[in-house]
Order: sequence, then structure tokens, then C-alpha cells
Amino acid sequence: MKAIVWREYGPPDGLQLEEVEKPTPKDNEVLIRIYATTVTAGDCEMRGLKSPLFLSLPMRIYNGLRRPKRITILGQELAGGIEAVGKDVKLFRKGDRVFGPTGMSFGSYAEYKCLPEEGALATKPANMTYEEEAAVPVGGLEALFFLRRGDIQSGQRLLINGAGGSIGTMAIQLGKYFGAEVTGVDSTAKLDMLRSIGADQVIDYTQEDFTKSGETHDVILDVVGKGSLSGCIGSLKKEGIYVVAGPGLPLLQKLWTSMTSGKKVIAGTSSSRTEDLVFLKELIEAGKMKSVIDRRYPLDQIPEAHRYVDKGHKKGNVVITVEHNNKT
Repeated sequence: MKAIVWREYGPPDGLQLEEVEKPTPKDNEVLIRIYATTVTAGDCEMRGLKSPLFLSLPMRIYNGLRRPKRITILGQELAGGIEAVGKDVKLFRKGDRVFGPTGMSFGSYAEYKCLPEEGALATKPANMTYEEEAAVPVGGLEALFFLRRGDIQSGQRLLINGAGGSIGTMAIQLGKYFGAEVTGVDSTAKLDMLRSIGADQVIDYTQEDFTKSGETHDVILDVVGKGSLSGCIGSLKKEGIYVVAGPGLPLLQKLWTSMTSGKKVIAGTSSSRTEDLVFLKELIEAGKMKSVIDRRYPLDQIPEAHRYVDKGHKKGNVVITVEHNNKT
């Protein structure tokens, strides 16, 4: 099968189109013929190991100090059809159309991928194309996880910093579904798109610092993790919650903020569950959510897609379409 193989840490030039062995499902796995995947900011951070040292060093130790060895195919989400099932699989059958995240195994920059049936995998929404549904799992599951951590409630004011990416576009729509008044913060070129998916207010961070506006919010979801901690805390209402979508804040800072202000600071990594993916699917089929697609690339142009995502300007998602022929 064809796959984009990750050969070197650093720039996208280390991603190469190669022929690799087609995987065989284990007893509890399904083999998925991939029709669409995405390039996320997380894929690009992984490729270049751009995370802070406390995250990138363990990853190098795990995956290879000089070059990738354990994980050699990136890609965090997929949409496709089940081509084969292991003998113990009960939930899916050959021919089912499915979508889901790949988790820490990555591997969706390829024509095929095996996933365990007990992972976060669900049959596709009836009203979406493969490209549209491939853009749902990572952003949707992370947005849902962190909004729940923030205990978002109807009538509350929610601000999303970095609202124009994969997580942020889903968080806007989920925030509206949960009954919140939503403010989206991002760059000038993304503001009209944020309004189109339901943002009540938008703020152009290139022109205005939301932490200095005097406005306060019940929950701030910081997708980019670059906001001033003191500024964000000051922009919360009494007993407000500041949620960072990632493991970015030291424990002592979180404890000190909670002890001295009564406001909560939450950071960490999300978890993926099938029931949450099914919840998102149901919202999509009810017309409450949709994926936002900026650009589409074929599989062999994934390095170019990475270069585009590296610029930090993507609106929603960058989707990869995977073409098959009778020999693959």
C-alpha cells in the first residue's frame, strides 16, 4: 500500500511517499480502507518535535533519538470503509463506513489502517462526505472533552482563544449547542468564518487584547495556550474556569491560582471515547454541527499540506483525500 512515511524529525521534507506492507487486523481489530484523513497542528508539532522539552524529550526517547522508529506514519484521524475484521470483532462488519481518531498509534497517512473495535470508532454520519467526517474526530472530541472539563452551562459566557482551528471551530458549535454565549478570538481572516458557524462575538487578536477589554467570562477555553495567565484569570468572572487544551501549565501555577482567587485553572490531555464520537455524530445528523474545511490535498502532497499548516493560518481543517486503484 502507499503511505507517507516519516523519516526525519524537522521540516516536511522528512515525509516521503513509499510502498509499505499492508497491515493485517488482529483478532480484536478492523482493517479500514482510508478515503480521507487530515493534517492537524498536532501532526506538525509531532513531526518537528516542536513541543516543550518536557514533552519532546520523552517522545524522542520513545520513538527514536535521531529519527522516528516506532511511529513512522503520522495522521491522527480517518474516514473510510471496513475491509476486514478480526475473528473477535462484534461491533462492526465488513463494508461498514466508519470514522474516528487513531490515538497515539497515529498512522492515517496511508491507504489502510488497523484499529481496535473498542477504540473510539463509529459508523459515519449519514449527511457527511468522507472528507467532511475525517475532519471531525480530533477537533470534535477535544473540544467536547475540554468544554466538559470547564463545566459549560446554558446562559454562561464562553470565550475561545484560537477559535479558528480544528478544536476551536468545533468548540464554537458545541458551546452554542450547550446554550452559551460564545466569543471567538482569532486573526482577521478568520472572523467571518467564526460568525458563520455561530460565534456571537468575534475579537481580532491582531487588533485587540481580550484580556484588556474589561469583559469577563464564565469559561475561557485557550486552544493556543499563548494567553497571559494573569490576563486570562483577570478576564474570568468570580469562580470562573480557565481551560488550556493541552498540558501546558505547571501544577504550582494552577494550585496557586485556585488558592488565591477562587478561580480554577484546568490543563491536560484529552481522552477519546466511542460514546463521545457517537454524540458528535448525532449532533451532526441533527444539523447542529458541521466540519470546516480550508483546503484539500491528495495523499502524495501531504508534505505541502504540512507546510501550509505550519504557517498557522488554516481555517478549520486541512483534509487529505486518499485515492485507491484496483491494485491497492
